[in-house]
Amino acid sequence: MTGKPAVYTIAAGVPFLDALAAGILEKTGDAPEALTNVTILLPTRRACRSLSEAFLRLSDGKPMLLPKMTPLGDIDEDELAFASDDGFGAEVTFDIAPAISALSRQLLLSRLILARKDSQTTPDQAARLAQELARLLDQVQTERLSFDGLEKLVSGDGLSEHWRQTLEFLTILTNHWPAILASEGSLDPTQRRNQLLDAQAALWREKPPDGLVIAAGSTGSIPATADLLKVIAEMPDGMLVLPGLDRDADDRVWEALAPTHPQFGLARLLKTLMIERADVADWPSPVKSVALPSRARLISDALIPASVTDSWQNRPEPDPAALDGVTTFEADSERAEAGMIALTMRQVLETEGKTAALVTPDRALARRVTAELGRWQIDIDDSAGRPLAETPAGVFLRLCTRVITDDLAPVGLLALLKHPFAAAGMNPAVFRSQVRHLERMLLRGPRPGPGIEGLRTALAELRADKVGGLDRFIDCLEGVFGHFNDRAAPLKDLLKAHVDLAECLAASDDQNGASRLWAGDDGEALANFVAELNDAADTLKDVAPRQYPALFDALLGPRPHRPRYGRHPRLHIWGLLEARLQHADVMILGGLNEGSWPPEAHASPWM
Repeated sequence: MTGKPAVYTIAAGVPFLDALAAGILEKTGDAPEALTNVTILLPTRRACRSLSEAFLRLSDGKPMLLPKMTPLGDIDEDELAFASDDGFGAEVTFDIAPAISALSRQLLLSRLILARKDSQTTPDQAARLAQELARLLDQVQTERLSFDGLEKLVSGDGLSEHWRQTLEFLTILTNHWPAILASEGSLDPTQRRNQLLDAQAALWREKPPDGLVIAAGSTGSIPATADLLKVIAEMPDGMLVLPGLDRDADDRVWEALAPTHPQFGLARLLKTLMIERADVADWPSPVKSVALPSRARLISDALIPASVTDSWQNRPEPDPAALDGVTTFEADSERAEAGMIALTMRQVLETEGKTAALVTPDRALARRVTAELGRWQIDIDDSAGRPLAETPAGVFLRLCTRVITDDLAPVGLLALLKHPFAAAGMNPAVFRSQVRHLERMLLRGPRPGPGIEGLRTALAELRADKVGGLDRFIDCLEGVFGHFNDRAAPLKDLLKAHVDLAECLAASDDQNGASRLWAGDDGEALANFVAELNDAADTLKDVAPRQYPALFDALLGPRPHRPRYGRHPRLHIWGLLEARLQHADVMILGGLNEGSWPPEAHASPWM
């Protein structure tokens, strides 16, 4: 290990990944195989893909063996999984228990919630509470804290009763959950990530690897990650590259940084590394800033903590040209904002090779912009993905359960039967014709009675010349909807009936239901979810069929789907983490409103 950490920064305004790639190429030389001995650790998988693209841009079409790139995953739990068979972490996974799956943990916690004395919680409410408990567990484990001092928070007679109730509820985590994890032979995902990072840090501290190791773009927001970054920076061939460290701010300003300041994470990391800002060098790279230096200075001054704003009077006047090229648009409505953003991005495509990106934490705005661009048949690349529940296959599965529990109410029934997947073993065109006939004859006007029998009763009141093929069509529907009954059943049985119903209704005259329903990128993702849920479903017993739709929605709801292909290569929507390392010719900051950016304080149900 070396005495002084090798820490660099790439200034704000410099395309981070392009500069990183160019600097690495300068260090390794022109030999095609030189990069194979380089290991690069980045915050996310998307950053790894973007760095690969940066290397390819710089290669001018020459063949190149890329370095080994691994995501550290500062934020998204899905990005914190390391391969156990090769790559980073391979040497240290053999003695670390596997992580429990997210669905298994959610269902196990749901079972504990439902088993509480005098609990009147429904399964879907329990699933949502379990999600909040899991989030609290991850937060505590991320910060390497424990629940040992929890009882002291509510000691004394003057505290509210709801604090005592919360403490009693949290015994699920303090008293019961560790034993369940031990019986499962698993670890919480965050706990396993910490152990893996700690083991890797210990291994590299004792035996630094051969070849260059570079950790880039991370702020060390996770303590275990910060410890690993410290080890890398101190290795003989280790380097740490920070994103946009402000080295020009006064020491007085630097000491006053609050947790809400964008430089606070970097300041905390420097303390972990036990170095000063003066010890951080510029990353050697030929890539230059795309913004004026005066703009970075202006933004730095604008973000000075309130306690030291008196230093403004000692600063020079801002450069009038600092904001050249920056345009502000104040929209009267969310629709107008989305329309302006979409129009700007569409205009970018008129210039060959030009790129644009919307940066926003506002998911509603991102969906509106996606819909607006869809008018031009543009599928934009959204880093946050799309809720799996809102994909065509996800909507179809949710409609299948709702229509049963609503006793074939006309609105829900027609929504399901008019879905593109619905065919019930017929030619899809013939099926749609039958559905329209059913709607005209039976589902307009007074509502038929509940269920299939209600449709048959309404059909019996029609004249013979109006029946058409409705009797045979209702026979078909009865066969499809007969998979559900009114008896409480284990979750696994209800899931099987649900899938059987969906596949039966999705079948056409020339394709079985599974081939139609689970096809495509979103179908495959949904099939993986159903398989994972089936593996964990034994946890819950005796779920009433009428409670199943809400439970299914609660389990599916938070899961995102990120298409692997078919997105536009020059237009992007990025979250704040992705935007930290990315660059586009036109950068759009959207949703700059109180409540979305900056966000409202999250109201935890526990603390």
